[in-house]
Amino acid sequence: MAARLLLVRHGRTAWSVAGRHTGRTDVPLLDIGRADAERLGGRLRRSPWDGLPDTEVWTSPLSRARETCELAGFGAGARPVDDLMEWDYGAEEGMTPDEIRARRGADWLIWRDGVTDGETLAAVGERADRVIAGAREGGRDVLIFAHGHILRTLGARWLGMDPAFAAHIRLDPASLSVLGWAYGAPAIERWNDTGHLG
Repeated sequence: MAARLLLVRHGRTAWSVAGRHTGRTDVPLLDIGRADAERLGGRLRRSPWDGLPDTEVWTSPLSRARETCELAGFGAGARPVDDLMEWDYGAEEGMTPDEIRARRGADWLIWRDGVTDGETLAAVGERADRVIAGAREGGRDVLIFAHGHILRTLGARWLGMDPAFAAHIRLDPASLSVLGWAYGAPAIERWNDTGHLG
């Protein structure tokens, strides 16, 4: 069977709850974010996942992703991957969309207009492509713990779409998504599944 990517967005932080763009700032998980990570881990230990014994585990080096990985029970074998870090939002780091629109215009959209003095969407897409290539080369399923925008970009690029397509695929904290295959073509098998959170 061809390799799949199993994606986990980190648990809730104070900034994610407030809607603040959290790129490279190392904001810790809230208690509810830690509890959600543990619930996710419980789910992945049950059928049909059964603890994912033959799966590689990769994580963003940022603490909110690493801690989610550890609390879910996958920290021991996890490999930090720099390409899984969140989008560098530059001058928009820590700001809400409304605050950014007040500065940049009411119709500002990150997937179209990008950020000021930060990383381009093309560069985020290139990082996603490297992650996908590495997973396909390894030939094993990979469980990834990372962040909302980089994971949405992974979803878009897995399908062969422009990174801006990620604007159309929402992703909640502590969600589980699976990028797999349908009739030999890349497909979304599961997206933004939060059933374990009740």
